[in-house]
Amino acid sequence: MSLPDLKGLIETAQRIQAEVARVREELGGKIVEGETGGGLVRCVASGRGEVVSISIDPSLAGDKKMIEDLVVGAVNIALGRARDLAQNDFSRVTGGLPLPPGMFGS
Repeated sequence: MSLPDLKGLIETAQRIQAEVARVREELGGKIVEGETGGGLVRCVASGRGEVVSISIDPSLAGDKKMIEDLVVGAVNIALGRARDLAQNDFSRVTGGLPLPPGMFGS
């Protein structure tokens, strides 16, 4: 590989790294939602996969096991949607190029 090729490769990597950082920042402002029990439990998460809020319908009061199961389900749905959103956004930046996990940080 010649020096100009290496320089171009480094510049491309730096450009992709900057775009990944921009997308990561934007994902923090995007919201996804998961719900279970026909909307009795809702989980809102950011595009970064951070749980923002959980709401539980008051009609579930007293059924601890059902509440726990529905919360876990809603959280898993929301976080799955956050992962899909992030994968989609990063894929646009990298042109679908598969990058090693952690290449640009987490």
